[in-house]
Amino acid sequence: MPWSSQGGGGGWQSGGGNSGPWGRSPGGGGRRGGGQPPPPDLEEMLRRGQDRFRRWMPGLRGSRGLILLLLVAIGIWLLTGFYRVEPDEQGVVLRWGEWTKTTQPGLNYHLPWPFETVIRPKVTKINRAEIGYRTLVDSQRGAFTRPVPDESLMLTGDENIIDVKFTVFWRIRDAGQFLFNIQAPERTVKDAAESAMREVIGKSRLQSALAEERLLLAQQTHELTQQILEYYGAGIEITQVEPQDIAPPEAVIASFRDVQAARADQERAKNEAEAYRNDIIPRARGAAERLVQEGTAYKEEVVAKAQGEAARFLSVFGEYEQNMDVVRRRMYLETMEEVLGGIDKVLIDSSAQGSSGVVPYLPLPELQRRQDTTGAQ
Repeated sequence: MPWSSQGGGGGWQSGGGNSGPWGRSPGGGGRRGGGQPPPPDLEEMLRRGQDRFRRWMPGLRGSRGLILLLLVAIGIWLLTGFYRVEPDEQGVVLRWGEWTKTTQPGLNYHLPWPFETVIRPKVTKINRAEIGYRTLVDSQRGAFTRPVPDESLMLTGDENIIDVKFTVFWRIRDAGQFLFNIQAPERTVKDAAESAMREVIGKSRLQSALAEERLLLAQQTHELTQQILEYYGAGIEITQVEPQDIAPPEAVIASFRDVQAARADQERAKNEAEAYRNDIIPRARGAAERLVQEGTAYKEEVVAKAQGEAARFLSVFGEYEQNMDVVRRRMYLETMEEVLGGIDKVLIDSSAQGSSGVVPYLPLPELQRRQDTTGAQ
């Protein structure tokens, strides 16, 4: 044996000058039992350990029982690799602490411990992140909110400051990415949502953000936050972005209300002017159209009348050329009829005056009145 007490020059001898297995004299310069103890005998220790094991399991040595026991133990160890993932969970399999795969709900298998282990986080739970405020619960006051100005104060595209408070709802979509790609999921979601909202607000005007674009702001923030988380590989899905309050800062709320009131008055005056314009312009256009139509009708009437007079004149002139005396007499009679038709007339025939001096006359108006009275009776 290499370290046993044997004679000769290669062994350890008491009082000799040869060095031991560690290159020095174990006796301390030839002194047996000196200041340092002798080295342990490893061979003797192994022999003693074997003897103790044989005394402890005397009946299993060399038998099939030991093999059967080992096979049963191995089978039980292999069965420990089966695991069940619930419907609201995902299984994240770790091999020596490293993420290897993600399993879906149902019965699955992984290499038993210590080779592989599994983590099963809840993936259907809806989490919420509050940006710009915090919800606190007090035994006396109940639930109340505390503003966080560092998160809520943002700058709009027209260089106005606005106070935005909103809530982001999210859930785990990929448990492996969620556990190993990011360290603080809640903080990551909050920072990504705040950054997205600041970008969206920075492209909007104050009045639009306070009025008609609230839902549009929430939708754009939702999409941009999801893009940021996809870039990080966070394994998180944003389900909803809900604006809680979009208003001017509290320090200028009174002045802002005055400005809003002035703008409301301006809008009201503008609407009244628009209503007056919408009323007066159609009426003016109607009157103008009526005048145009009346002028057109008058023009057509005058032209038609002139054309009729011209045609009548040409017709009379043609007849006049054929028989001048008759036409002259007729024209004279028609003219006299038109001139004398509306006045009282008395006809006196001076040629019929006799020696008695009586002038015969014909009272035409009197005769006409009598004729009208007789006809009426």
